[in-house]
Amino acid sequence: MNVNHRLEEGEEKDKVVVEGSVPDIELHAPEKPGGPECNGTQRRAASTKRFYFTCCQSQSVEESAQQGSPPAKEKREWIWLGLCYVLLSCLLFSVTSLLVKKIKDTHSLEISWFRCLFQCLLSWPCIIYNELDMLGPKGQRILVFLRGILGAGAMMLVFYAIQQMPMADATVILISNPVFVSIFAWIFLKEKCNWLYPIFLVFTLTGVILIARPPFIFGHDISESEMEYKSRIKGTAAAFGGAICAALTLIVIRKMGKSVNYLISIWSYSLIGLVICAIVLSIVNEWKLPNCGLDRAFIILTGVFGMGGQIFLTKALQIEKAGLVALMKTTEVPIAFILQYLFLEYIPTWWSLGGALCVTVSTIGVAVQKWHSTTKKINVHHLSTKNIAEI
Repeated sequence: MNVNHRLEEGEEKDKVVVEGSVPDIELHAPEKPGGPECNGTQRRAASTKRFYFTCCQSQSVEESAQQGSPPAKEKREWIWLGLCYVLLSCLLFSVTSLLVKKIKDTHSLEISWFRCLFQCLLSWPCIIYNELDMLGPKGQRILVFLRGILGAGAMMLVFYAIQQMPMADATVILISNPVFVSIFAWIFLKEKCNWLYPIFLVFTLTGVILIARPPFIFGHDISESEMEYKSRIKGTAAAFGGAICAALTLIVIRKMGKSVNYLISIWSYSLIGLVICAIVLSIVNEWKLPNCGLDRAFIILTGVFGMGGQIFLTKALQIEKAGLVALMKTTEVPIAFILQYLFLEYIPTWWSLGGALCVTVSTIGVAVQKWHSTTKKINVHHLSTKNIAEI
């Protein structure tokens, strides 16, 4: 009876200490030897741990109240950070396209090979440091492999398009991929397709036709040679194929979800692209040592800037809504036109500007619609949660 009475007193004392109604000095007072707190039950240790947690929590709340930093301010800071990430990725991708355009006498597949090589060298130590499985998690390895093939195909087609046609025109066609993402998500992921998507698709195809300007619609341009026309047609087809591959890549990434680290995603398509480019270059016999000087520096920078652009884009998608990221990605179009005018001294035609306007409008329309539907779902969820709480 005496032992039980002392246990009840110890429990009451612990309760008082947790609630913080006694001075801290009582916590550190020496306990009586042989008391029930030292009999191996660790009841005292558990209550002490609870006390420290409560005190730390109370102290953090008091400090935040004294500092006067509301959570809304921190949220706005993160929103601006995500938008800055998107703008940085657009700038780095545009500079990468400019460097590809400036490299002379080097096949686009060889430039792609060097970019994949440098991306492998940059991502491999990060994977080792984070102790990640290079093949991806089990159950997702087929999707990781498929993402690598589609991502490498998109990169090779876009680099080829940039060499064959004006850089800004290739960029315009490439950013049309959100329209195709919505269509493919409806086909493969069974997501709802809004009635506006076919209209956006028509706008996108109209913009591509205005950029390509096939002769059976626009007639033959006297000021343009036959070789320039063929290069523009091949570049348009390659850019359109790159947009399709990029859209399918996003579908695969969405299917994988957050179970695959973004470093594994970059590593997979860099390694697969390295192998595919080497095989194709060996078949067509296009291996050539890049020219000394700026060309070699530009090739190295394509890998560095391409890796940086992908990291910033991934970080933006982690803290920002996908619809807003797609909307901000359209800033890559004016950046490409400005860089093309400043460094390549190329003035776009009115047809190219009209095609860029059509593609940009369709991309913005898809992004705004996605953003609106997501915001509506969130508001409905909050409203239902509030009603349940009131009930």
